[in-house]
Amino acid sequence: MSSRSPSASPGPGPWPAGWRDSLARFGADGATLAALEAAAGAAAGPVIPARVARAEHSLVTVLTPAGQLRAGAGRGEPACAGDYALVDPAAPAGPVVAALLPRRSALVRHAAGNRTEPQTLAANADDVFVTVAADRGLRPAKLERFLALAWESGAAPVVVLTKSDLLPPGADGPLLAAAADVAPGVDVHLLSAVTGDGIDGISERLAPNRTAALIGSSGAGKSSLLNAVAGADVAATMAVRDADGRGRHTTAWRELVVLDRGGAVIDTPGLRGLGLWLDEGGLDAAFAEITELAAGCRFADCRHDTEPGCAVTAAIEAGELSARRLASYRKLEREAAYVARKADPRAARAQARAFHARVKQASARARHLPRSS
Repeated sequence: MSSRSPSASPGPGPWPAGWRDSLARFGADGATLAALEAAAGAAAGPVIPARVARAEHSLVTVLTPAGQLRAGAGRGEPACAGDYALVDPAAPAGPVVAALLPRRSALVRHAAGNRTEPQTLAANADDVFVTVAADRGLRPAKLERFLALAWESGAAPVVVLTKSDLLPPGADGPLLAAAADVAPGVDVHLLSAVTGDGIDGISERLAPNRTAALIGSSGAGKSSLLNAVAGADVAATMAVRDADGRGRHTTAWRELVVLDRGGAVIDTPGLRGLGLWLDEGGLDAAFAEITELAAGCRFADCRHDTEPGCAVTAAIEAGELSARRLASYRKLEREAAYVARKADPRAARAQARAFHARVKQASARARHLPRSS
């Protein structure tokens, strides 16, 4: 694409013919196109529609109907790959992002390091492809963590088991069954970017007006998958280390890639650590069977431990739910609550009040239980 500065319309609108088709190729659906036009109508001066392909500190790379453009990040919330924006091409210091549209989905994790703040990995995705290297086996707890993050984003999670060509004969069936158990209600795909087996099932989810975000550990095959669905080498790849089988980072930043047939994929660096930044929504969706069972517990504040009438522990005793699954849910629940307390002192006080209320209720129930002789 050209890097020249596109021309803006004489006022906030209308834009040149064909701008809708261009933005649709970049992944925008009808609602997003209408929102861009409405936002331009409220702008103070000439602006052009764009989608953020890459964000770096004070500069962003945006895709516009007239080509690719480097622009200042502007003020306000930092831009992220996948954002839809209005760009002022005639700003005194050069093109600058004038406004970002509200995100309809956002893949957010706890920022690395000791800072208690969110880090947005990708914006406005329809699907989140959670990639797992099939030849390394399935780590349920790690997959559950990725799925909770994906559900929380507002996009649809999709489990993608890569490198099927490296599996021993007969291993695909048990692997798919294990993934389905860990990801109830989520589409699971087994594929190979080398042989092309299974690629069509993923490619069908990519089309104009749609966007997918790729997340997973280093060496999971995200960049190879992107090259396979793009039909070209659009992302650098590197073999895993022979010594320990661990992946090496080949994607150094988050970047949106537009496919020739239309639609977009946001590639992200491999995540060695994945701190959660979520509320109960993502956990409830990732552990939907526990959420459904909990609705049948005798007490609304049931902790699924030793309480009488607990539908969750009853399901474990009956072999309908694994104890490992509940333990994983509890671990992620504690982590999410810890992050919430650090991020918001009010949340910490509210949680403390809720804890003391549960203690009082438990004490009251204990006083009414019959005493053994």
